[in-house]
Amino acid sequence: MAEKTAVVTGAGSGIGQACALGLLADGWTVVLVGRRKERLDETVALTPAADRDRAVPIPADITDSAAVDGLFGDVVDRFGRLDVLFNNAADTMPYTPTEDVGVEDWHRVMDSIATGTFLCSRAAFRVMKRQTPRGGRIINNGAPSAQVPRPDSLAFTAAKHAVAGMTRSLSLDGRRYDISCGQIDIGNVTPHDRPQPTVRQADGSRRAEPTMDVRHVVDMVRTMAGLPLGVNIQSVLVMPSAMPYVGRG
Repeated sequence: MAEKTAVVTGAGSGIGQACALGLLADGWTVVLVGRRKERLDETVALTPAADRDRAVPIPADITDSAAVDGLFGDVVDRFGRLDVLFNNAADTMPYTPTEDVGVEDWHRVMDSIATGTFLCSRAAFRVMKRQTPRGGRIINNGAPSAQVPRPDSLAFTAAKHAVAGMTRSLSLDGRRYDISCGQIDIGNVTPHDRPQPTVRQADGSRRAEPTMDVRHVVDMVRTMAGLPLGVNIQSVLVMPSAMPYVGRG
């Protein structure tokens, strides 16, 4: 592929790390974004030596407007353009009854997911609409909860609904600038570093649910990123077939 640049937020662990490594394997230059440089350096260390010069860690707090603007300015200064943004970073919180959700937890979850997606998308729009060739692609990490919530997950559910709304607005507003925006909703992924947690069910019980390997998510993100401009996967749900979703609740 011709040299192209992608920004992946939350690239120091989990889905963000796995997708960053997948894009690097496809020949992308990948800007690894996260708050902790040591975690980003771990992602770089996992990159094959032949690809390592295209893995670029830039620590940044995506909830800080000035930091985000500085991040995308740095991307343009270093690479001249931005082709893909994967909005992946997110903070979560334990299952909490609605009446017990704290304001600080609400703001932390909403800021990391909704505000972070907004700030990074706004900055990406500014770059993509004026670069030559014009345009680019934004991929948002949603969740099944953006459509069907779990119990006691008010802040996370609200944040992911906000992401779903932004995906549609960005897709519409981006048309005139050749900017596409799509969303991937990701079901249960097999944890690689901890036991599989039990998950809250609609009847209040908790039980383990089927999971899938993260490689299936990586494959879809690579497919979305690699589409030509003018073609878009607007929304896709990748999940274990037996995971409760259809009929959840």
